[in-house]
Amino acid sequence: MEFNTPHLSITLIIIILTAILSIAGFSNQKVIDDLIFYPPAVSRRKQWYRFITCGFIHADVIHLVFNMYAFYMFGGAVEVYFEQLFNDNGKWLYVVLYVSSLVVCLLPTYLKNQDNYYYKSLGASGAVAAVVFAFIFLAPMVPLGLIILPGVRIPAFIFGVLYLAISAYLDKRGGGSINHSAHFWGAVYGIVFLLVTCFFLADYPVGQKFLEQVQAWISGL
Repeated sequence: MEFNTPHLSITLIIIILTAILSIAGFSNQKVIDDLIFYPPAVSRRKQWYRFITCGFIHADVIHLVFNMYAFYMFGGAVEVYFEQLFNDNGKWLYVVLYVSSLVVCLLPTYLKNQDNYYYKSLGASGAVAAVVFAFIFLAPMVPLGLIILPGVRIPAFIFGVLYLAISAYLDKRGGGSINHSAHFWGAVYGIVFLLVTCFFLADYPVGQKFLEQVQAWISGL
């Protein structure tokens, strides 16, 4: 007799781990201090792990829920896509995408603030953006709703263009406590990672398919 062993998806494992560490940080400042992205701690004390650990803690419940909800909505689909595209390597590449995007999305921030003793950053927004944009490139025609315009649903690729434009503008304007640079570069990295891995490790021409679907949509206007 065979039994099916229940298993958690990589997406749910990341969500659970992030929730545990974030909730621990809500009541224990030492957890935050030890894990938060603090550029001088990296440049002066070589604590490179902070590039990754900062993505598993959040400022408050709303910050945590918003990021993990977005990750849950898109991560599961991307994880399945990766399993289909890369077979046995799919899950590992999905983990690599998430973890490496935590690092890459913060590199511009680090170079700008490596001697800034007043700068700190936390949250998984950059990695979530990478996953969302990997989804957008894999399924550009899926309709997504706009929070700022309830009831309006647009193709995913248009949502992506608007997201990148707004993130770039807000980052250039500066101010506020949100790291828009991490959002922008996380999103860009998600696209680049997908294009590169598909080129070398899969037979699926993701860039060509994306352009074909976008061109077909434009032709139908």
